[in-house]
Amino acid sequence: MKNIGASRRDWLRWLGAAGATAGMAGLPLCAGATPLERVRERGALTVGIYQDMPPFHAGGKGIDVELAQALAESLGVRLSLLPFHADENMADDLRHMVWRGHYLGYGPADVLLHVPVDRPLMEANPQVAILAPYCRERVAIARRLDRVPRLDTLSQLADGRVAVPGQSLAGWLMIGADSGAYRNQLITQWKDGTEAARALLRDEVVAAAGLASELEAVLRGDARFEIALLPSPRAPRDGWAVGMAVKRASTELAQALQRAVNELATNGRLAQIFERSNVAWRAA
Repeated sequence: MKNIGASRRDWLRWLGAAGATAGMAGLPLCAGATPLERVRERGALTVGIYQDMPPFHAGGKGIDVELAQALAESLGVRLSLLPFHADENMADDLRHMVWRGHYLGYGPADVLLHVPVDRPLMEANPQVAILAPYCRERVAIARRLDRVPRLDTLSQLADGRVAVPGQSLAGWLMIGADSGAYRNQLITQWKDGTEAARALLRDEVVAAAGLASELEAVLRGDARFEIALLPSPRAPRDGWAVGMAVKRASTELAQALQRAVNELATNGRLAQIFERSNVAWRAA
């Protein structure tokens, strides 16, 4: 279910990840220590995050970067970020970044962020524990209200051009909608929904489709536009929860991270993190 969490849009460029782990080599750790004890002993939480995935991570900033910092603070340690390129599917990412390590020599991280909280994914990857959902994502469409006043069905787009990242769930839904009725009016060159939203902002199209977080990061608060769920029967109506993953045996670490996310949600800090990226936080 990898594709629903974000597009396969060249998702992630590499990072300097090897450097993030190299500094930990040779540190004296207790052989019998638990994963949480090892994190505290070395004084750093290594957090895997996807590279070039706005608004969650771009250029060293974003929602997942701030969340990673908050998680490290909750454990009383410093943050060591491990950005990385997404592989072909979520199982590969879990193998490389959570339970085994990458064949290029970096990883695994202590925890990987932005993992779909999905039962089939959990059952297919017994080496990991997926936990602590921290937001809910949805497929959405933004439109110019002066061009498309209503959008109860996609047919109300008429022949207006629509920007959508081609290699994404939104792209696949738009391409296949109504038996391909909108194929000729789709502009699919965009690598993600934030780029599609900027095309709408520049008045190059009448609508843009993508993940709600991507569209909101660019357009939320601008009265000229409205962002709503994509009116497609094939789009998941309730979206999906986004959480994190650790090794299956990292029970104490998982519990500590779950407590941290619960606290961030309760005290309002999680909503503030999303707000700083102009995204509305939706509890999972």
